[in-house]
Amino acid sequence: MSDLDRCQSMLADLIAFPSVSSESNLSVIHYIADRLERAGARVEVLKDPSGTKANLFATLGPERAGGLVLSGHTDVVPVADQPWRSDPFKMVERDGRLYGRGTCDMKGFIATCLTKLDTLKAATCDHPIHFAFTHDEEVGCLGARDLVDVLKARDIRPAMALIGEPTQMRVIEGHKGCCEYTVTFTGAEGHGSAPEKGVNAIEYAVRYINRLLVLRQALIDRCPPGSRFDPPHTTINIGGLKGGHAHNVIAGKATLEWEMRPTSLADYDLVQRDLAQYVGDVLLPDMQAIAPQAEITTEVIGEVAGLTPMDENAARDLLYRLTGANTADVVPFGTEAGLFQEIGMSAVICGPGSIDQAHKPDEYVERDQLCQAMAVLDRLGETYGRHDRD
Repeated sequence: MSDLDRCQSMLADLIAFPSVSSESNLSVIHYIADRLERAGARVEVLKDPSGTKANLFATLGPERAGGLVLSGHTDVVPVADQPWRSDPFKMVERDGRLYGRGTCDMKGFIATCLTKLDTLKAATCDHPIHFAFTHDEEVGCLGARDLVDVLKARDIRPAMALIGEPTQMRVIEGHKGCCEYTVTFTGAEGHGSAPEKGVNAIEYAVRYINRLLVLRQALIDRCPPGSRFDPPHTTINIGGLKGGHAHNVIAGKATLEWEMRPTSLADYDLVQRDLAQYVGDVLLPDMQAIAPQAEITTEVIGEVAGLTPMDENAARDLLYRLTGANTADVVPFGTEAGLFQEIGMSAVICGPGSIDQAHKPDEYVERDQLCQAMAVLDRLGETYGRHDRD
């Protein structure tokens, strides 16, 4: 059986685990752990407080500082209400494309890593190769945040991280941050015939949204010239607004979901300061003037750091050697890379598949992309031990 056939079979197994973020990922983690243990890796399964989710961290080679982490997330986005042509959790091949939820985002990369374990093991005489497979990336990089805390506390820490998000095997050295929030407005119910006697939570949520739209334009206007991002500015998106339960009842509660993808810490600070002042000086006093018990509370779903392009980046330079590229791009979507960078590791993103397929019905990865990814891992196996990467 060829490596591509083995990889395709492995990917089919991974897709069959419906590891949607709202569900447990333990089954797919145990599957991956079994393959790594068979290859001789030292494997840790690190469960979250609920016991239903877990990260996996494993090492091939010597127990010493330095080395490279091959990193990916095991969770996938939901398939509900999406018009798939086939069962999203049963991988099918059509015209050189492998269809299924997670094929490109990002179980395809995980499958290539598992297929090439023997090659990677042979390259670890002097320098370790690590594997980090996480939970809940799609809902705020929750697993990766826990994992980097574990790594930060250790004396022995990897030096570099390759995050295999789908980039069509382009080398990516930077991306925006990703900040997600749920804001709950608690007002006062009443009869719809006398709206002035209640506090309509939906109306105040709409005022909050209007403020976000003002900030969105301000962020566009302050976009620095020469920005490499597309779009070049910090973005704000309104994800959902829920509230009310009858035509003739003043809505007593509303929930707003929104996100921001900052290009800089300065933009993040601007939005946070403006919203805090607007809520504290305007919205909340207006609500409490009618109903003193009214509240506005913000839940931080996730605040994930961006990946900042650096002049010196050992992980990027390693990928240059492995791919033959001599330039790196930036992308607007978020990954776990910035978390590794925050604890002093160099980080780069490069993986099979296109982000244009992620999260959509009939998600797919091309077989050729898997071949390219495995070729990079082969070259890593051939050259890794020749360079001091600590």
